[in-house]
Amino acid sequence: MSQITIRYFAAAAEAAGLEEELWEAETLAQLRGELTEKYGAAMSQVLRAGSFLVDGVVRKDDGPIGRSGLTVDVLPPFAGG
Repeated sequence: MSQITIRYFAAAAEAAGLEEELWEAETLAQLRGELTEKYGAAMSQVLRAGSFLVDGVVRKDDGPIGRSGLTVDVLPPFAGG
């Protein structure tokens, strides 16, 4: 398992009730499922419309996260103007 740091922003932080935590996951699909299971409908909604940023790279796939020690940001959708 890869140990990662997850950082939550805006609505994702509200759904999780915190801004950062350590987690173990191999794939983004696994991470998405576990976050939804732990934090419920509010997080599920954020994950459906938002995106993951893995060490600064936007990821829309469900593939492997990579090595331990990476930072995964959970970003809600943002409105532009």
